[in-house]
Amino acid sequence: MTPQQLLEQYGPRESMDYDVVIVGAGPAGLATAIRLKQLAAAAGSEISVVVLEKGSEPGAHILSGAIMDPIALNELFPDWQDKGAPLRQPVTEDEFLFLSETGAKATPHALLPDCFKNHGNYIVSLGEVVRWLAGQAEELGVEIFPGFAAAEVLYAEDGSVRGVATGNMGIGKDGEPTENFQLGMELCAKYTIFAEGSRGHLGKQLIERFRLDEGKDPQSYGIGLKELWEVPAANHKPGLVVHTAGWPLDASTYGGSFIYHAADNKIAIGFVVGLDYQNPWLSPFEEFQRFKTHPAIRKHLEGGKRISYGARAITAGGLLSLPKTVFPGGALVGCDAGYLNASRIKGSHAAIKSGMLCAESAFEALGAGRSGDVLSAYPEAFEKSWLHEELLQAKNFKQWFKKGRGTATLMTGIEQWLLPRLGVKKAPWTLNRKLPDHVNLRPAAEFPRIEYPKPDGVLTFDRLSSVFVSNTNHEENQPAHLTLKDAAVPTRINLPTFAGPESRYCPAGVYEFVPAEGGGERLQINAQNCVHCKTCDIKDPTQNIVWVTPEGGGGPNYAGM
Repeated sequence: MTPQQLLEQYGPRESMDYDVVIVGAGPAGLATAIRLKQLAAAAGSEISVVVLEKGSEPGAHILSGAIMDPIALNELFPDWQDKGAPLRQPVTEDEFLFLSETGAKATPHALLPDCFKNHGNYIVSLGEVVRWLAGQAEELGVEIFPGFAAAEVLYAEDGSVRGVATGNMGIGKDGEPTENFQLGMELCAKYTIFAEGSRGHLGKQLIERFRLDEGKDPQSYGIGLKELWEVPAANHKPGLVVHTAGWPLDASTYGGSFIYHAADNKIAIGFVVGLDYQNPWLSPFEEFQRFKTHPAIRKHLEGGKRISYGARAITAGGLLSLPKTVFPGGALVGCDAGYLNASRIKGSHAAIKSGMLCAESAFEALGAGRSGDVLSAYPEAFEKSWLHEELLQAKNFKQWFKKGRGTATLMTGIEQWLLPRLGVKKAPWTLNRKLPDHVNLRPAAEFPRIEYPKPDGVLTFDRLSSVFVSNTNHEENQPAHLTLKDAAVPTRINLPTFAGPESRYCPAGVYEFVPAEGGGERLQINAQNCVHCKTCDIKDPTQNIVWVTPEGGGGPNYAGM
């Protein structure tokens, strides 16, 4: 049965009304909710705020490096230390290495651009920070509904957004309701704020419907893969931050790595690959595993044990790709819009700040008795903020990498080391991008096949064992949330032209080509493995894969990530 048929047979849906509905309990969504409640308390007024979270709990789907600049948290909670925020490990040392296959060349600290300096920042588990933020929000009276995925945007007769509907529960693989069927519910609001993270399912629809990216550079993305290790004390240097560029990626492929020595003998290690890469034989997951075998990297991990794994897309286009963030009845915040500063490899401070700016605009509108209009004060406040100034300085960062690593390294040094020392806050030139990431993939025949070494199960691993330690789980008897516009495209176009890149760009083994009855091959989708990274929705060269929300509560359950 179609969703409309289910609604006609089992409807109407239960409806709940709020002043503000927020989709996503990440740093942006929770900061929005918290700031609204703070403003209401200061004014002696009441505002009803609800946050929907598709994960089993706040933080379950949160994945980030992460180094956190506390600048926005200082504004949201000046007393965050007294409140017990889990920012426990200050950064003590920065290293930046350029890797060859066996060598490593360190950048002298005096020549390190400011974007790679982390004095005053903290190595954190962003999942832990989000759980703490959720507790603060609930203390202020915010309602949080974990395990409820917002599956549909609701529109008023005038075309404005009036809220969202959660997904139906208890639908079988055949699309028919089971004995556990439960119709989704509608959450209606005067303003609806979307904070779904990178490549948000509903945010993507809103950008298209309201043409929010018109006149902007196409958005650019990366895939970030991360492992959490527990290592011997002899290998551990609390507060050490290492970033690398170079091997194993070639000079034309954007990417790099991070190694963060967190508290309690934990090391977060990760690898980022820009999703505008050209070679369809490239596998970001295998590049990450190969990277760990470098002598300068493996020394951090030897004798240790991997305890968690995850992957997530990163919205990395910066200011030039930032869409309009407001539309009638709502707004985009955090990575749903794309506020991450790729040059600093940081987004949590930007997410919190964008949520605060949006909340202040919404509070003003509610106080004036408005609803369903455009929160124009939000983008106006952003353009006057320190966040806009920060992103303006980094506006060309990703664009330079289209001209190769050497040029990008030189120009990043000029824009973010030399110009600030000359008193110039932004580069007087602007580089624009014209192509979305997926069109950059070239036919497989143009590249030699990459042969990756087999995992040893000690330092390097396969996808399935990695998914296991991500604690990923989905109810098996439900329709696949990874959908194809045309089921024939994978074998008609992707396999013969691009050698089936789905089986390589997915970091969780969701896609594999298997023998088909009667000969040939077919694409098998193992949706239960999905870690909700959204890479397939971004990188598929034919844009045939569409990620939709599974049942709420499904997906990874990251611990300490």
